[in-house]
Amino acid sequence: MNDLAIRVEGLGKQYRIGGEKNGYKTLRDTLSDAAMAPLRRAKKLLQRQAYGVGEMNESIWALQKVCFEVKWGEVVGIIGRNGAGKSTLLKILSRITEPTEGCAEIYGRIGSLLEVGTGFHPELTGRENIYLNGAILGMKKAEIECNLDEIVAFAEIEKFVDTPVKRYSSGMYVRLAFAVAAHLEPEILLVDEVLAVGDIAFQKKCLGKMGQVAKEGRTVLFVSHNMHAVRNLCARAVLLEEGAKAADGEVDDVVAVYLSGTQEQLEATVHLPPSKSEAPIVGRRLRFLGANGSPKSVFRIREKWQIVLEFELTEYLSHVIGAVGIRTVTGTPILTYWSTPKDLSPGSYFVEFSMEVPLKASRLSFVVGLSSNNNTFYYVEDVGNVTIVEVAEGKQPFRASGAGILVTECVSEIKRLDSP
Repeated sequence: MNDLAIRVEGLGKQYRIGGEKNGYKTLRDTLSDAAMAPLRRAKKLLQRQAYGVGEMNESIWALQKVCFEVKWGEVVGIIGRNGAGKSTLLKILSRITEPTEGCAEIYGRIGSLLEVGTGFHPELTGRENIYLNGAILGMKKAEIECNLDEIVAFAEIEKFVDTPVKRYSSGMYVRLAFAVAAHLEPEILLVDEVLAVGDIAFQKKCLGKMGQVAKEGRTVLFVSHNMHAVRNLCARAVLLEEGAKAADGEVDDVVAVYLSGTQEQLEATVHLPPSKSEAPIVGRRLRFLGANGSPKSVFRIREKWQIVLEFELTEYLSHVIGAVGIRTVTGTPILTYWSTPKDLSPGSYFVEFSMEVPLKASRLSFVVGLSSNNNTFYYVEDVGNVTIVEVAEGKQPFRASGAGILVTECVSEIKRLDSP
C-alpha cells in the first residue's frame, strides 16, 4: 500500500510581472506595432536603456524545481522568508493554480485554509457556505450535518450562522473558514499564515485542533513565520529560499538553518537613527562582536558576545549613562545593561557590554538609551537584529523549547533516594 500523501517532483511556477495591459487592437494596429518594434528597440539602445525591459523581464519564478514527499500522518512545517514561494506551493497543492513545470501528486482529500474566506461565497450564509465547502471536498450531505453543530460551536458564530458572510468581520471569517477546513475531515489539511488574523486565544485553539488532527493520523502542511508554533506542532520542516528547497529534515535542525541563514540580512554594525531634536548627546552605532572581537550577528546558545554602543557628545555633560535593552522581536523585555555614570567632555565615546546570559534560540532586537542627570536625551527602539541558534558548544542532551527565555547552566546529578 502506498504510504505517500503528497509527492512533489520538479515543481515550478512562473508568473508574468510588469507587463502593460493592452486593450483590443484592430488588424491595422497589430501590423503597425510589428513594423515599429525594431525602431523602438533601436531607440532604447541609443538611449542606453536596458534592452527588453518590457519584453525580457516580464516573468519571475516563484518556485523552481521543488521536490519532496510527505507520508501519511506527517505534520510538516513549510518555512522561509516572505516571497520564498510558500503560499504559491500550497496554492498548487490545493489546485487553485496550475504549475508551470513539474507535478504534484495528491493521494487523498484536501482541505485548505490559505486566505480569509477562501472558497466562501459572500452572498451565502455561514450555514450555506459550510454545505458548499463540504460539497467541494466531496462529502455527502449527511456527513456535513454530522459535523455542523461542532463547526458552528468551534467558530463561535452561533448567532450569525444564518447571516451572509459578506457581513462577517475578518475574525469571524477566519474562525468559520478554519472550523470548516478542520472539521469536515479532510485527509490532508493545508494551513497558511492566515491564522495570524485571529486573536491569541483563537490561535491557540486552532493549533490545538491541528495537533488533534495530526494525532488522528491525518496529514498537515503548516506554513507559518511563528517558529515556536512550527516547532511545537511539526516533527519535520521544509525550508524554501527564493523558490527553491534549501533544507528538509527534523524541525529543530531546519529552523536552526533558517535562523542562521538570515545572517546576510542581519547587520553586525547598525547605524543608529539621528535624534529628533538638537540633543547634546546622540547615538551613532550599535555593534555586535563575537568572543574574538570579530563582527557577527548570529550566535550559538551559551556563546559569549559583546554589544558595543557608540555615541557622541556636543557639550560637557555630567552623570552620563549609556543603556542597551534586549528584547525578543515580539517586544518581550529580557534585560537591560547600564553603564557606570561618568562626567564627559565633548567628543566620541563607546561603551561595551559583555553578553554572557544563556539565552535560548531566538531572534533579538534592541533598545538604546542615553541620558545625563536623569534626563533622557536619546532613546530609540527596535534597532538591530541578532539571532541565537540552537547549536550549543558540546553536548546538549535536553532541548526545552517551552522552558523560558534563558537556558540555565545549573546541572544537578540524579541520585538514588535511600529507603527509610
